[in-house]
Amino acid sequence: MRRDIVHSSADELKYEIREIVLFAREVEKFGIEIIWENIGDPVQKGERLPDWIKQIVSSYALKDLSYAYTDTQGIPSTRKFLAEQVNQRGQSGQGVQIDADDIVFFNGLGDAVAKVFGFLKREARVLGPSPAYSTLSSAEAAHSGYHHMTYTLEPSLNWQPDMQDVENKVKYNDAIAGILLINPDNPTGAVYPEQVLRQFVRIAREYDLFLIADETYANITYNGAQFTPLSEVLGSVPGMALRSISKDFPWPGARCGWMEVYNQAKDANFARYIKTIVDAKRLEVCSTALPQMIIPEVLADPRFSLHLKRRAQMFGERARQAYETFLPIEQVSVSLPGGALYFTVVFKSGVLEEGQSLPVTDPNLKAFIEQKTRGQALDKCFAYWLLANSGICVVPLSGFACAMPGFRLTLLETDDQKRQVIWTTVADAIRHYLSSCR
Repeated sequence: MRRDIVHSSADELKYEIREIVLFAREVEKFGIEIIWENIGDPVQKGERLPDWIKQIVSSYALKDLSYAYTDTQGIPSTRKFLAEQVNQRGQSGQGVQIDADDIVFFNGLGDAVAKVFGFLKREARVLGPSPAYSTLSSAEAAHSGYHHMTYTLEPSLNWQPDMQDVENKVKYNDAIAGILLINPDNPTGAVYPEQVLRQFVRIAREYDLFLIADETYANITYNGAQFTPLSEVLGSVPGMALRSISKDFPWPGARCGWMEVYNQAKDANFARYIKTIVDAKRLEVCSTALPQMIIPEVLADPRFSLHLKRRAQMFGERARQAYETFLPIEQVSVSLPGGALYFTVVFKSGVLEEGQSLPVTDPNLKAFIEQKTRGQALDKCFAYWLLANSGICVVPLSGFACAMPGFRLTLLETDDQKRQVIWTTVADAIRHYLSSCR
């Protein structure tokens, strides 16, 4: 073309969680049945939405207004309900108070993330965790035109953030305008104690920053971990939390997420930034009506808290099973997750080398993998060989803006026997891979 039409940040748009699907589809053509351990969709892995929630959805689907436009920011009654929930949590201590106008609905949190970063001034950077969730890290990198700036989550400390690293990054880089935290964390399953959140708040207050908390998994904690919402400790610092129903109900296909904005009246610049996000949403008219309509009735139903408690216990048991499966492998490092739907395995320094492989009986598939692994990150090489050997699709940790080699798998398989077979197969593959050389 006579003009270059490719965006300068095109190469920053990486989402390994789904990109590895493209490679798995190529492997599938060789007759390999794929076991999808890459994406956090509970429904695809066999979990059923409770019948009572389905009945509520069905009843609202018969209402004409469920097919209509909503207000730009979302249905007023639902926003009021969610604001009241925030206010109830924040009635003591340093909790914030908000109203319905501080809630903005989006077509899933991917839509929210695109606008949160897309309408941030290009020179203003947001510091985020490493490992990072790809949607967030890619959006921040794409908006700035540079690689995502990160602070370290330390695997030896159950993936808690290195707060000295956070403060040093902020102190010595005045381009940083905000800090992102994911709590409970994806991909590591870490849940941040209240004192850690208060350190984030202190740093933001001292250096005049705003905070973004991705709280997608706020209602999925277990193994003794206690979740503290950002809104309870934020004080007067500007910030926002991102929430959705995709993992809680679970209803990922609803594409229903929202942003809770805190303390926008306390900083004119932050308030103008939030207004820009809302103005951009106004160009789209609104977000989907039906899932918004049912939120108050589902969340207020006594069965919902029992539903969350049952799921937390279920995922806690699965997390312990995964931990016990991989802990005996001396060449890897694992931590017991406290929340979310994932389990992360880190290869210890120096154990991955070029030339390692797994048995593949089809010579054409073996040649294909040998070609595709040339020049790739070492943990991606393991993921590719694992696919060819067993059909199990995991996400390499290098795809999460992380220098530590490893991989993420899910806690979602509903068949207890199949789930243990998957994990045992991966564990055996690690042992074989690390002792191999082509």
